Amino acid sequence: MKPAILLLALAIGGVADADRPNFLFILADDLGCMDLGYEGSPFHETPNIDALAASGMRFDQGYAACQVCSPSRASILLGKAPARHGITQWIGSPSGMEWDRGDPVLPVEYNHALPKEDVTMAEALRAAGYTTFFAGKWHLGSKGSWPEDHGFMINKGGWDSGGPKGGYFSPYENPNLPDGPEGESLTLRLARETAAFIESNRDGPFLAYLSFYAVHGPIQTTEALCAKYRVKAAGRGLAGDHARFAFDRRLPVRQVQDNPVYAGMVETLDTAVGIVIDALERTGLDTRTVVIFTSDNGGVSSGDSYSTCLLPFRGGKGRQWEGGLREPFIIHVPGMTQSGSVSQVPAVGMDFYPTMLELAGLPPRPEQHVDGVSLVPVLRGGDLPERDLFWHYPHYGNQGGEPSSIIRSKDWKLIYYHEDGRCELYDLANDVGEQTDLAAQYPEKVSMLRARLNAWLADTGATFPARDPRFSQQAFDQKLERERTVHMPHLERQHADYLDPAKTPSPDWWGSAMDRGDPPGARQSFGEGL
Repeated sequence: MKPAILLLALAIGGVADADRPNFLFILADDLGCMDLGYEGSPFHETPNIDALAASGMRFDQGYAACQVCSPSRASILLGKAPARHGITQWIGSPSGMEWDRGDPVLPVEYNHALPKEDVTMAEALRAAGYTTFFAGKWHLGSKGSWPEDHGFMINKGGWDSGGPKGGYFSPYENPNLPDGPEGESLTLRLARETAAFIESNRDGPFLAYLSFYAVHGPIQTTEALCAKYRVKAAGRGLAGDHARFAFDRRLPVRQVQDNPVYAGMVETLDTAVGIVIDALERTGLDTRTVVIFTSDNGGVSSGDSYSTCLLPFRGGKGRQWEGGLREPFIIHVPGMTQSGSVSQVPAVGMDFYPTMLELAGLPPRPEQHVDGVSLVPVLRGGDLPERDLFWHYPHYGNQGGEPSSIIRSKDWKLIYYHEDGRCELYDLANDVGEQTDLAAQYPEKVSMLRARLNAWLADTGATFPARDPRFSQQAFDQKLERERTVHMPHLERQHADYLDPAKTPSPDWWGSAMDRGDPPGARQSFGEGL
């Protein structure tokens, strides 16, 4: 972004109604903490997001509220942890006895829509005179619990679905987003809708909440971008047959970034971010607009499309380790954040709500954003009092994660597993990859952290899995063996094919079933389904 003028009102802590800043909140889907250039990706190209990070403050220890989407998204809007608002799983996943995949425990029941009694971030800002706009993925309830039911005055594309039902190219099969020209990019369309809203609301104040479907599956890109990243992979010696996966606990996990289809998706996401930032600069609103960029959970390194690698962090989406929870986390406040500033203060998705209220000069709502704190002291160059961070995910997902509860206290991270009551303890300062479990060496530390975690779980009213009476250890062990000896070799062959120039898309190539026979180059579909 261009150098911004000082917003004096923000700097001195008081904001007149006419001087309230605008907010552009950009939320990616399934974008991992190592998927961006500024984070250290060796393969993906993201110059616009990198420039945004350089223009403001990035939080290198920024976290999602959950390792899957709906809980995390709800927590951003409500300022509450998933255990407290009750959306503890992605909406639509089976629970209780409906979960029949041979696992040891039964995932708990959960809320399937944002609670109406809660005041969302959008409702709080709208009550203060903000025009509120939403574009993209919602996945927080069916009709009656869509964006317009929770404070957003305009809704472009938000509805029940957690993925792009029609894929990433028009026609979209989305009841809240009219189709564009055949083959139009959904990601770019959402950016242009947001840019148009900015253009037509120059007098502000506004909240533009751009919630991309990208880079959630199905992974799809254009022929040109796929070709570009195939060439790049070949130039880096990544093409051909070599080990791309390692087996970790329940599923294979990707160990290298070389997927040209996913890389194309990431580049398109970056281009879309550039479109919206350009709209701010073109209108001169960049000097009075707070820009926030983050993701809802870790990248998909296992399960679904197996599309990325998050090393040195372990795991990814759906998993209890850092790869499932650490996120890109950027805040740019004109006149406040110093260009290129980096914070090591741990922050989490619930913090956005109180931060935005303070930046807008509005009173806090502590009864609402009970699990978040304002990050404004950090944005001004200061610090926060030390606090523990907590997570509770009493479910299974598609990515090999296990029902667990977590506490991070300073650099210590304790994971409690609901299947068998065991604990893992990691020292993140010296073992960010969570390779060495220290629970047996530090039993007093485990006991102390367990007590804090249990107190928090009781305070939030958390619910817990019960043993599945159908569970068979023998069948479970056989399932894991199939994953290791049958599925992982299949993945190795499949992902080598992504880089084979002789492979071209067909209606069912890699399970996408999305190509509709468009003219060559108009629309190409690659990747696995949802």
